[in-house]
Amino acid sequence: MSRSEIEDRIAALRAIIRHHCHKYYVEDQPEISDYEYDQLYQGLERLEREHPELITPDSPTQRVGGEPSEEFPAVPHRVPMLSLENTYSPDEVREFDERVRRLLPGEEYRYVVELKVDGVAVSLRYEEGVFVQGLTRGDGVRGEDITPNLRTVKSIPLRLLQPGEAAPPSELEVRGEVFLPIAGWAKINAERQAAGEPPFANPRNAAAGSLRLLDASITAQRPLDIYVYNVALCGDRSFASHYESLQFLHAHGLKTNPNIRLCRSLDEVLAMAAEWGERRETLPYQIDGLVVKVDALEQQRRLGATSKHPRWAMAYKFAAEQATTRLEAIEVQVGRTGALTPVAHLRPVLLAGSTISRATLHNEDEVRRKDIRVGDTVIIEKGGDVIPKVVKVIPEMRRGDEQPFSMPGACPACGGPVVRPADEVVSRCENHACPAQVSEGLRHFASRGAMDIDHLGPSTIELLLLRWDLPDGFGVCLVDLEPWTLDLLLSGGLVRDVADLYHLRAEQVAAFERQAEKSARNLIDAIAASKERPLARLIFGLGIRHVGQRAAQILAAHYPSLDALMAAGQEDLEDIHEIGPVLAASIVSFFAQESNRALIERLKAAGLRTSEERREERQPLAGKTFVLTGVLPSYSREEATELIQSRGGRVTSSVSAKTDFVVAGEAAGSKLAKAQKLGVRIVNEAELRELLGIAAAIEEENRQAEDISE
Repeated sequence: MSRSEIEDRIAALRAIIRHHCHKYYVEDQPEISDYEYDQLYQGLERLEREHPELITPDSPTQRVGGEPSEEFPAVPHRVPMLSLENTYSPDEVREFDERVRRLLPGEEYRYVVELKVDGVAVSLRYEEGVFVQGLTRGDGVRGEDITPNLRTVKSIPLRLLQPGEAAPPSELEVRGEVFLPIAGWAKINAERQAAGEPPFANPRNAAAGSLRLLDASITAQRPLDIYVYNVALCGDRSFASHYESLQFLHAHGLKTNPNIRLCRSLDEVLAMAAEWGERRETLPYQIDGLVVKVDALEQQRRLGATSKHPRWAMAYKFAAEQATTRLEAIEVQVGRTGALTPVAHLRPVLLAGSTISRATLHNEDEVRRKDIRVGDTVIIEKGGDVIPKVVKVIPEMRRGDEQPFSMPGACPACGGPVVRPADEVVSRCENHACPAQVSEGLRHFASRGAMDIDHLGPSTIELLLLRWDLPDGFGVCLVDLEPWTLDLLLSGGLVRDVADLYHLRAEQVAAFERQAEKSARNLIDAIAASKERPLARLIFGLGIRHVGQRAAQILAAHYPSLDALMAAGQEDLEDIHEIGPVLAASIVSFFAQESNRALIERLKAAGLRTSEERREERQPLAGKTFVLTGVLPSYSREEATELIQSRGGRVTSSVSAKTDFVVAGEAAGSKLAKAQKLGVRIVNEAELRELLGIAAAIEEENRQAEDISE
């Protein structure tokens, strides 16, 4: 064949494969056998293998995944991904309808009601009809770029269909829910158990885990699916209604849920909810409720949104499912602050699509109030279909050999003394060297709000596992995090407290498959980078009881160093606005302990920032109170708060006559309206930069960057 004939043949094969892929994975109406499809696919593979220069990103052969990724970079959403307000009550749905009617006086409106698929929200972006990027929801402002993994989902078209002669939109951004069908979840779990791996708790966890695999070729083996439910951007194309936009998506090959319904009254909405509450077990995938949306987009625009939720939509979630099982044992777990928490071990039971074998019992008083005993038959439910809890005991099913529970007098982790202050419901281990406390303390120290140590945080940390065959005793390698992650490290002696993290060496990290050396260096580099975190983050990371992120920021603003904070008395601390007597006493008690003071000295010796220079010119916002509302283009809420506080300002959550500035971004809600009513000064991000005194510095950096590029 000539060059042009080869190009034509490849184009024809791609077109016919896309057609049959759409019929199979989107419409569930295959037109040819699997054998015939495989023959077409293999023919395309052969031609592309012989002519690799003709391979394009949207070719059907490019779904298998390439080289493993090293990380998922964070990318800002072009349009924020707001979450929905949730309710389990029909009365609150009626209140939602009354609010819509009040805000649209005298207007007719209708609802689009969709099944709320229990999966992972993602954003997909197409340019000139070709899929170019996919993000997780993240915090709604920024998401993780998981494009390689989303390319493997066969129901996501790599190139949009073109109905008739219509050209695809120059830019299209849509939102959807990636999920794992129940049958696929069961198959994956059977394979994992056969391989000696722990099963996924439920289909949603399996979908989320699959999308965050660094090796997209493994994701390609998971039968992930998607339903697209919203248009965020569509070039210069506009729609009159949400329902019309869904029809547009379907026509261009994006998979929409077939059970969408237009409802012209609240009664129709509630009837649909009752119907699917009974029918949800018949679906091949999990749903946890319905989503109710005002259909007309102009009405949506006028209804607007708060800083968190649109006012034109609501998630009506099904009531928590319940199950009956036997409570076989009560284990006591020890937390970061020494708090002892009783946890029920249950005879495994299927509940809301997942197998439940454990449930928290909160505290000793709660166990006694419900008269929960080992051996009882109990009713459990998943709060919000997520967190298992014991609702009540069925005393009629007692056999007489049930055992009452009492909190142990010695810590189950270290054997140290357990005390319960008279004014508290929680019992605590008083041994601050308790391995369980140190383990949880390490995880807290490395968390995003504290020292933010990549590869060692609660969501991305990778397990440091013992290897006993090394000359110096053992090394560590990186695998997936489990609750016993740092206990292993502790038992081996490499890390006894947070200061020991800064003495780990890359050569101690043993090989782990193909990425070992790079993973080890990434971990060591991340630990080293954390030395430059601001003082407030270090104070929070120390895990002082009652000291949250806000309190840590206040303390860092008042004391230039940890030495100064350690020297502060209780009366000095109580004089600080927002620091009360309980918090002040906890801080004084923490620093009175010799072990904690020694820890601070070791952190200082390791090179951490335990002090910050205080300059008057760096406090241009001293005494000023700010409120943040809406979504800022360049800063997350946390970043903006940190910048304001670093320059002496104070950030509060509500607007009052004492508020100096309201910083308003996109989708600003009721706080903006209240600020306008009270006459509070409203500023945008650019004006905030001016107030922070950083606009000139940014302009200088940009100028220098331009000089370098020239």
